[in-house]
Amino acid sequence: MGMRLERYGDVSVLCVMAAPAEYGEDLRARIQPLMTGIGPVEAAVVLTAALARLETAGDLPDLIVSLGSCGSRVLEHAAVYQASSVAYRDMDASALGFPKGVTPLLDQPAILALPCPIPGVPVARLSTGGNVVSGAAYDAVDAEMVDMETWALVRSAQTFGLPLVALRGVSDGRAELKALEDWTSTLHHVDQNLALALDRLIVVLEAQGLASLEIPAPQGQDPAQLLAPDSITP
Repeated sequence: MGMRLERYGDVSVLCVMAAPAEYGEDLRARIQPLMTGIGPVEAAVVLTAALARLETAGDLPDLIVSLGSCGSRVLEHAAVYQASSVAYRDMDASALGFPKGVTPLLDQPAILALPCPIPGVPVARLSTGGNVVSGAAYDAVDAEMVDMETWALVRSAQTFGLPLVALRGVSDGRAELKALEDWTSTLHHVDQNLALALDRLIVVLEAQGLASLEIPAPQGQDPAQLLAPDSITP
């Protein structure tokens, strides 16, 4: 099944997911997402290639919506959260004097703010990395949720000037992961709740359009600076 651009009111949306296991019957009844594969490298490569093709065809979406599971040892399991920010936990150039999480020579902060437009859907901070976080590994993560794709998806979307909304359902984290089933056993519940959250997002987009994606600016900062794509130098 190929991807399909969705249209909600005046907003065209590309939904993006990582793994078929997360794409259950409730989401299947609503969307045909771009499936990227698991991890930050696959996420960046696949979404960037897809957006480049859409741009060439004159059919770029107005918004990327990333849906999928996440780990958390502090949030309610199977519940869905809007990611209010995302950090890249793999990046550590502190030996060269850069703050942990900051990519050297790139004009980006360690934490990127994300829009949370859905009233009533709780928000939480997200950390992206290439490792599966389990047990004591959560001690090193300064966020309530962990995943393996969102930072990469945001960076890809930024290069095309597109906003991204990230919806994550908690699939694991209370107990240490020891088998694949420790992740997959709750995904049917996550699928149901992601679909309900998506329905609520659709209502917002149809009523308010892209204006619903505005991020409150901290300490007088211009909201446009939080979402503006950085310049890409070959």
